[in-house]
Amino acid sequence: MIAASFVSLFESTGTFYAAARYGSATPVPPSIISRGSGWVGVATFLNGMFGSVTGSTASVENAGLLALTRVGSRRVIQISAGFMILFSVLGKFGALFASVPLPIIAALYCVFFGYVSSAGLGFLQFCNLNNFRTKFVLGFSFFLGISIPQYFSEYYHVKHASTNPRWLNDMVTVFCMSHTTVAALVAFILDLTLSREDNAAASNDSGLQWWEKFTLYNADVRNSEFYALPCRLNELFPAL
Repeated sequence: MIAASFVSLFESTGTFYAAARYGSATPVPPSIISRGSGWVGVATFLNGMFGSVTGSTASVENAGLLALTRVGSRRVIQISAGFMILFSVLGKFGALFASVPLPIIAALYCVFFGYVSSAGLGFLQFCNLNNFRTKFVLGFSFFLGISIPQYFSEYYHVKHASTNPRWLNDMVTVFCMSHTTVAALVAFILDLTLSREDNAAASNDSGLQWWEKFTLYNADVRNSEFYALPCRLNELFPAL
């Protein structure tokens, strides 16, 4: 449960930024990330309590679909949720969509995940890619994000599948088999620990000067348009 929550947190955070990017919204303020991550955690807790096979996370596929269709309206998600509930109740309609061949679904996923990946790479334009520190952090995190999950999926998970304690092996496996989680965690640790020449250069190299004006929710009047909750829920769950 804990490992799944961490994995869901990393993947959901990346999806939030990708959706904001393709929806032509302002960069997501930290308070909105915290609010969204909190609700993802509540949903994951409910999934574990009710014995759900799959966990809850922000849909990477929907972020890619947003880039493909260029439709960033909440009404589309609300109508889609209504159709999903209807199809789950009426089995014939659900069987119709379940009969879609898997190669077609795989082709769509290639497009969706490609868009989301390109959104993440697009944020590198704000960094100084000529700086060797930045190059090391990016290259090392990408490499470990690919190699560590591959090791755990091909070797560790097979060899230690029945080793006690089973719960500890499951936590390590879930956490380390997520490419996004491993790469993000390695990059986060390296960015905090590697020394910089001076603060001004660090701000220019990492692009922090571009993000500073979006750190507060009330710093930009457009944030209320993009991130305000419907039905006056902002009064119960305010964003600071």
